[in-house]
Amino acid sequence: MKLNRVFSAVMVAAAICMPFTAANADDLQKIEGTGKLSVALSGVFPPFSFVDESNKVVGFDADIGSEIARRLKVEPNIVTTAWDGIIAGLVTGRYDTIIGSMSITEDRKKAVDFVGPYYRSGLAVFVRKGAGVASVDELKGKTIGVTLGEAAEKWARDQNTFEIRTYKGLPEMLLDLGAGRVDAIVADDVPVFVAIAKSNAPIEQIKDDKLPRYDIGIAIRKDNPALAAAMQKALDDMMADGTYEAISKKWIGRDIR
Repeated sequence: MKLNRVFSAVMVAAAICMPFTAANADDLQKIEGTGKLSVALSGVFPPFSFVDESNKVVGFDADIGSEIARRLKVEPNIVTTAWDGIIAGLVTGRYDTIIGSMSITEDRKKAVDFVGPYYRSGLAVFVRKGAGVASVDELKGKTIGVTLGEAAEKWARDQNTFEIRTYKGLPEMLLDLGAGRVDAIVADDVPVFVAIAKSNAPIEQIKDDKLPRYDIGIAIRKDNPALAAAMQKALDDMMADGTYEAISKKWIGRDIR
C-alpha cells in the first residue's frame, strides 16, 4: 500500500552510517533558537500533502506539522523532498522532522525515532449501505473488487474464499460497488474515506481486526528526548481539544487517529 512505501535496507543502512554532526545535541533548543520547525514531506501524496493552485503545499500532514509548530511557539517551515532520500535528509540535518505519512517500521527505527503514531491506516473492506453484511466472514464466496497489483489483491487472494474481480483504479471499483456488480471491495482505507466524503456515496466499512494495519508516525533524529516529549505533548493536546479531529475531517472526511 502507498502509506507503507518501501524504504530499502540500503537506504536505511546509509542513513544509519551517516555522521550526526549536522544535528544539534538538543534539537528542541535549536528549534526554539531559530524560531522555526522545519517539516519535511513529499508534497505529492494528496490529500496528505500536495501543491495547490496558488503553489502552496497543503494537506493533512502540512496542517498537522503547522499546528505542532504553533504549539511549540515557533513558525512552521514546510519542505518538500523526494521520498527515497527523506530519512537521509533528516539524519544529516536538512530539516527537523518528517511529518509525511511515514509508517513506523523496525528498519526505520534503526535510523530515526518516532513521535506518535498520529494516525493509523491499512486495508479495509467496504460494502453498500444496507447490504446487511456485518463481518468479512459473511462475504465468503462473494465477489470482491480489488485494484490490480496492490496489497489488497494479495490479501484477498490469500484468503482463498472470495471471487476476485480486478480493477485499474479506485473510481471504477467504487462505481461497480455502488451498482451492485461486486459485493464488496478491499482497498487502502483513507482514499476510500476521501472518496466517500466527496461524493456522499452510500458505502460503509466493515470493521475487521484481521486486516493489516499500519501505525503512521512523526520522525525525528535519534536521542532527542526533549523534542520528542514536546512534540508528543503538542499532538496529545491537539487530539484532546478537537483540533486534530477538525484537521482530519477537513482533509479526510473523518477522524483517522
